[in-house]
Amino acid sequence: MADYLVIVESPAKAKTIGKYLGSRYTVKASMGHVRDLPKSQLGVDVDHGFEPKYITIRGKGDVIKTLRNASKKVKKVFLAADPDREGEAIAWHLQHILDLNPDEDCRVVFHEITKDAVQQAFKHPRKINMDLVNAQQTRRILDRLVGYQLSPLLWRKVKKGLSAGRVQSVAVRLIVDRENEIRKFQPEEYWTVDAIANVGSKKLISRFYGYDQEKTSLPNEDAVKELLRRMDNQALTVRRVKKSERRRNPAAPFTTSSLQQEAARKLGFRAYKTMSVAQQLYEGLDIPGEGTVGLITYMRTDSTRIAASAQEEARAFIQAEYGVDYVPDKPRQYAKNEDAQDAHEGIRPTSVHRHPDKLKDHLSRDQYRLYKLIWERFIASQMASAILDTTTVDSEINGAWFRATGSVVRFPGFMAVYIEGNDDADSDENGKLLPPVEEGDVLTVAEVRPEQHFTQPPPRYSESSLVKAMEELGIGRPSTYAPTIDTILKRGYVVLEQKRFLPTELGEIVVNLLKENFNQLIDVDFTANMEQELDAVEDGEANWVALIDHFYHDFQKNLEEAESSLEHVEIKDEVSDVPCDKCGRMMVYKTGRYGKFLACPGFPECRNTKPIVKEAGVNCPKCGKPLLERRGKTRKVFYGCSGYPDCDYVLWQRPTGQSCPTCGHPMVERQSKGKITVVCSNEKAHPHAPAFAESGSRKSS
Repeated sequence: MADYLVIVESPAKAKTIGKYLGSRYTVKASMGHVRDLPKSQLGVDVDHGFEPKYITIRGKGDVIKTLRNASKKVKKVFLAADPDREGEAIAWHLQHILDLNPDEDCRVVFHEITKDAVQQAFKHPRKINMDLVNAQQTRRILDRLVGYQLSPLLWRKVKKGLSAGRVQSVAVRLIVDRENEIRKFQPEEYWTVDAIANVGSKKLISRFYGYDQEKTSLPNEDAVKELLRRMDNQALTVRRVKKSERRRNPAAPFTTSSLQQEAARKLGFRAYKTMSVAQQLYEGLDIPGEGTVGLITYMRTDSTRIAASAQEEARAFIQAEYGVDYVPDKPRQYAKNEDAQDAHEGIRPTSVHRHPDKLKDHLSRDQYRLYKLIWERFIASQMASAILDTTTVDSEINGAWFRATGSVVRFPGFMAVYIEGNDDADSDENGKLLPPVEEGDVLTVAEVRPEQHFTQPPPRYSESSLVKAMEELGIGRPSTYAPTIDTILKRGYVVLEQKRFLPTELGEIVVNLLKENFNQLIDVDFTANMEQELDAVEDGEANWVALIDHFYHDFQKNLEEAESSLEHVEIKDEVSDVPCDKCGRMMVYKTGRYGKFLACPGFPECRNTKPIVKEAGVNCPKCGKPLLERRGKTRKVFYGCSGYPDCDYVLWQRPTGQSCPTCGHPMVERQSKGKITVVCSNEKAHPHAPAFAESGSRKSS
């Protein structure tokens, strides 16, 4: 019989840890939280120190019974939940339910699930940290007070089923404010003028910089005509050639936020998916020859600090694989965000010797791709800087100055492994190599290329840029980004269109209502300051009851005023021209988690719904009926015949609206490495034929 019981959150984690501890330990899972505030009532005594009323979570009775029975058969119980506020709270609730001595050293924490880390952690158990518990309790109580008292007001005044929250409402506000910026944006005209000169067999493309070495804009066509008059039949004289060396440093190891951003950019992962897959990598997977092993360190962190032992392992690996030139003189240290909680390391592989390619056959596709991203980012973060040779050529025509810049990588350094993505990158970091020219060279201008442009509004938030904004503004913490985004989508406050967040009418109404009546609650600075106060509670520097009391006084006053002054807001559904095929009413547009759809206004008597039909602009080659854009169960877009089920013709690539000149089938867009190639959808007819046309590269939204 075992001497010790270890309780963790999940069976996967239990399996991994159990392998390292041996037969004297029994490891069981609590399956997450075991106690919480009741769903049927507020569950907080606002008149007596905001005392929370915790109850056993429905469905956890058998789990708790099993843990109680197991705890009575051992000498000691260890609580090994995750090393953060939530984990500390889970351990505290378990301590209460199992009636464990609160003064006993029963709490065990580790940042990675490896044999050494786990065994060392069990040599140094500690008491439960009540400052951490109080920080989690404070957040939970604040969110309950807002959600359970403000949401019913929205039900009465706006629409049944709405919700508001401290963090989610501010996130929606960011999206609504950005949409308002876009609506108010007034585009401004500007021009660029390129002078193209032949230098041997190569071209030197220089862009207008300004007059007499002073930077000058070209706001309209008249300014361009004046420039062209100066340039008329004049040669381009090279006035200055400047060559310099530029060093580019690698990005820091991943934090939760940067991992979510990069996984969205490079892998197309939603934040929720990123965290789910990362949890699997952290808790442990079966690796042949090793058994179950945790592959990455704890994935909820805002620190970039790395353990010295991990740095040394990485440096030795880099030297062996890439050579001594790729190892920096000293281990890299990354600047700490002043608001970061530095209790954990950055996210890294538990061993650099578990190369992604060696594990590929033993991981799912998503697990492999995310692990590879984490592994490459960490290795690159410990490598030498890249060295780029940059050349700037300044030329002049009759007082008009032009500039050409180019760069080449002389030494790749970390870029041999990994280059960080960018939401708005539209050019390759490794620029063009300029043709050889020297000061005093006189070049004939072969072509002048003027081009009109207009300034663009700020882009709508993508998932990665929204996470970045929340982090920079101090809204929420690493563990809250993914569930916050998931919530505002489920509530119908925003939708994702072309991977960008767009507020719904409902979202805008709720945000405007909150601005007018609860401006402090939805204020970005107020929310960020609240996060800092929660951190102060965690550090033992602030009293949690006083914090809630200060917030609740103003909040309760605002609630009472809004209840008496706020008028009912009626949201009218937009009526379509599509009749309901069950009752004949004209269907209305509704917004759900995945965007707009058609619904019968006779709900609940008639529950008919339909997807919004969008024609693809091309007919089915089998039956001649229009192809429609549709979405499958996985939300992937495809193009199917409107004659389905009689006709089952399907395209998985976007049709261009053109027909193949050889066989008449629809032409489709094929994307590879950001390049769009137009090809025939009927590859069987001419599988070896080249692409018929190029439509250029299309920047991902």
